[in-house]
Amino acid sequence: MSGLRTILASSALVASLGLGYGTWVMIAPGEERRRELVKNLPEANPLRMEETRKRNALVMQALKEAAETDENIARGLRPK
Repeated sequence: MSGLRTILASSALVASLGLGYGTWVMIAPGEERRRELVKNLPEANPLRMEETRKRNALVMQALKEAAETDENIARGLRPK
């Protein structure tokens, strides 16, 4: 009886894995769609990439300044 139970449990596991893989294959974009998505990413545009670099540099500068001071800058944002 336990052998039959093991076979049924193994069959159910294999069936659920097969169903999951089948669903993944149906949902995942094809190679052509993937290339189109990569082409339209913001990082593909050099102007947009430069803007992102500048913004990241400003954020890092602000974080560096905040780390160098003992002042709690969050308290200054509250309206009085």
